[in-house]
Amino acid sequence: MNVKISAAVRRTSLAATCFALGACSWFTDFKQQPKYDPWESVNDSTAMRGNPQFSVPVYGTLAPGYAVSRAALPGTVDSMSSIRNPVAADARSLHNGRMYYAINCAVCHGDAGKGDGPIMKAKAIYPPPLIGASAESRSDGYIWGMMRNGRGSMPSYNRIEEMDRWDVVNYVRGLQGKYQVAIGPVGLPGETGDKVPGFSQMGPTRPSPYYKHVGSQADATSGYASPPPAAPAAAVTSSPTSPMTPKTGGPR
Repeated sequence: MNVKISAAVRRTSLAATCFALGACSWFTDFKQQPKYDPWESVNDSTAMRGNPQFSVPVYGTLAPGYAVSRAALPGTVDSMSSIRNPVAADARSLHNGRMYYAINCAVCHGDAGKGDGPIMKAKAIYPPPLIGASAESRSDGYIWGMMRNGRGSMPSYNRIEEMDRWDVVNYVRGLQGKYQVAIGPVGLPGETGDKVPGFSQMGPTRPSPYYKHVGSQADATSGYASPPPAAPAAAVTSSPTSPMTPKTGGPR
């Protein structure tokens, strides 16, 4: 009897041990590790998250955080004044900049950049105009750095991705009279689709991971890398809805 009980105990112990070990992985590697993937939520009651704040774009950055502080200090912003604007002020850039400006900047600086946005009704802050000798004397890199870091009563607008911030810079130059631009929102409040900026360069939904193919946002002709050679006119058969189609005017 004791022998039977002892054997049953051993079998039970062995089964419990196998069950416990079965919950463990003996084949750990860098592919399996605790982490949150893009857009993954920590639990069912928390909204999905995007890329961590200050993430480096997949195409690189002109001012990485380890080289240029993100402090909202005059000296830090001044240090970015010499950064060259790599984005041509073409129709695509000016239109994209207008959309981002209307969403993020006009509330303070006004539709035309006169510093008369709706925030003035609160009489809490007094944003400076973006037109006039003072603003026009600032370099493109300085304006871009102001959006990156913020300064004074202006918070950081680093939520606007790096290449898109250059489009905003180009649009501000348009408001200053350097380029011909339309003024005001692209659409009515609440409208989406082609009335708002397009896909993210940093998120997992970008159309292609290959920079020379997709370029800056949906434009295959601008960005940090050298543009791909132009195809003969007769060979260009891209669909109008394809993310590979270079766009020169309308929304992305």
